[in-house]
Amino acid sequence: MKVRLKPQNRELTVADVKRVADLLERLQIVPGTVLVIRGQQLLTDDARLAPDDDIELRSVVSGGSW
Repeated sequence: MKVRLKPQNRELTVADVKRVADLLERLQIVPGTVLVIRGQQLLTDDARLAPDDDIELRSVVSGGSW
């Protein structure tokens, strides 16, 4: 599957992962630090992935206090 990392503007190809949690583990990304998006859909850690998926990982940024 194709994985795009934002805002780093990196693109990777990842094979043999079944779920979002597996993808994050493979990429050594801590769950909760990125949004995982397929098309217009936000995915949870237990969502199933397919080899032909196009996934975007967006870093979660905290704005701090008001």
